[in-house]
Amino acid sequence: MADILVYCDKHETVFELISKGMDFAGELGLGLSAAALGPGAHETAEKLAAFGASRVFASEDEALEGLQVDVVSEALWQIAQQTQAVCVILGSTRRGKELAPRVAQKLGAGCVTDANVLALVHGELVAERYAFGGATVAREVINTPTKVFAVMPKTFEVGAPGSAGEVITPSLTLAPSKVKVVCRRPREVEAVNLDAAARIVGVGRGVAKKEDLTLGEGLAEALGAELGCTRGIGDYGWLSEERVIGLSGAKTKPDLYVAVGVSGQIQHTVGISSAKLIVAINKDKNAPIFRLADYGIIGDLYQVVPALIERLKT
Repeated sequence: MADILVYCDKHETVFELISKGMDFAGELGLGLSAAALGPGAHETAEKLAAFGASRVFASEDEALEGLQVDVVSEALWQIAQQTQAVCVILGSTRRGKELAPRVAQKLGAGCVTDANVLALVHGELVAERYAFGGATVAREVINTPTKVFAVMPKTFEVGAPGSAGEVITPSLTLAPSKVKVVCRRPREVEAVNLDAAARIVGVGRGVAKKEDLTLGEGLAEALGAELGCTRGIGDYGWLSEERVIGLSGAKTKPDLYVAVGVSGQIQHTVGISSAKLIVAINKDKNAPIFRLADYGIIGDLYQVVPALIERLKT
């Protein structure tokens, strides 16, 4: 039986891909396989098999140390051949964005990356992704017999575990990576994960100066939320890159997003459009953010935010 093959280097994302992959496989009459690669792959494979993948191909081949994309793409190509995969679904992480076209080239397949929707329409997988800098949404169908999709994290919900599958150690022929790592230097980053945050307060250029970010920080603390920002605030260097939300930052899916001084340009809103509830605070009643918000407060953030913090504290 031909398969759908799923893979991602981020465990939380591969569980999403397995959950939705089982739906696709059931409707298309295909099997569902997953790949676990690199150090600790067999331990990961047991979890993926218990979650519903019918077969999990696990390899800890020495060449996979460091998960260099040239070696990983070769491994996925060989596994895809063994599974007779007609569709490969990857997580569109930083590594996944580079893996997808490499795997597609090896398979002679069409490829779509950064999909934020992947759905079956009349028996055909249709992907949606932002185009023209986020100004529009493109709906794309791959016409080649084998298809490769890279789907953004948090696009799918994680379902309940399914029946336990089989863990297989594939026979792979892998050469060491052509890329030599000379040294590694850790980048100083904040311990923040906006992708997983349940509540977020986002600040925009309506905040006049860096010192005034204390207003956003105070509101975030009162709500038990993470603090995020627009690209403009990040470009100023007022907050770290890890806190930027939007097309060139984090794609979030919180229960609550509070936009403070955020105008609502598309570059930012593509990162918050999946929020369950959006509250906007802006003194400009015509600000685009109000078209997206569930609730809006038209007022000066320097007056509104302190009042909200005081009310929340009491």
